Amino acid sequence: MNLSNPSELKALIGRHGFSFSKSLGQNFLIDENVLNKITESARLNSNEYVLEIGPGAGTLTRRLALTGAKCVAVEIDKALVPILNESMAEFDNFKLINNDILKVDIKKLCAEEFDGKPFHVAANLPYYITTPIVMKLLEDKIPVKSMTLMVQKEVAERMCASCGGKEYGALSVAVQYYSKPHIICKAEPHCFIPQPKVASSVVHLEVGETPSVTVNSEKKFFSVVKSAFGQRRKTLVNALSKSPYMSVTKEDVVQALSGMGLDENIRGEKLSLEQFALLSNKLG
Repeated sequence: MNLSNPSELKALIGRHGFSFSKSLGQNFLIDENVLNKITESARLNSNEYVLEIGPGAGTLTRRLALTGAKCVAVEIDKALVPILNESMAEFDNFKLINNDILKVDIKKLCAEEFDGKPFHVAANLPYYITTPIVMKLLEDKIPVKSMTLMVQKEVAERMCASCGGKEYGALSVAVQYYSKPHIICKAEPHCFIPQPKVASSVVHLEVGETPSVTVNSEKKFFSVVKSAFGQRRKTLVNALSKSPYMSVTKEDVVQALSGMGLDENIRGEKLSLEQFALLSNKLG
């Protein structure tokens, strides 16, 4: 079964009377080159575990299972269950869970399906819930080794952005706090059925066992980051001193910035991950 062949994919979903759901953001990846790059980037073998989010009809899922890794896929759409049962019938290293990934207790899933061991994540994520899913996986203290994700091109650029650019923001800092992200490749609309209206990119996140920087309080760190980018046009002094997420005075912020050798008129987009960590520690 070659589901990257549009005619085979259409025949499979046609046999089950499946219709694509716009509300679920369903766009099935069919490009051989991109599928290969995702699989290669995940670096799987028979000793590994992989969680796939949104397997669709199983185009990527089959390739993940062929590596020999134990593959658990979480799919929200009940209409895809019989399709996946057919497309994955030959694999005994595959399990399907019909649920919303945002409602799944991933720690429990990891304990039950992966013996509590570190695992990889692979996904062609619906654009509308990319950030909540990624942050859930990063923040929930679960043993994720890496994530190889198909996301909207602009989101991938924001994840990987360096300080000073217009793409750099709270998502950049959060993702880079937990992982080392880099873009693997682009995927134009013609790589999918049906074709989305925007370009996509595959981004790989190598998740560290510990955060990239040391902070006294993660809560304070993320409050500073959220405040800094909540109103980008404001200086850090004004953004932090008037933030609903934290309680600091202008004098506190000016003193902290001065201690870092930074101008009191600097904006959040100019601070690196390391500088955000130092600032939050000084304010803590």
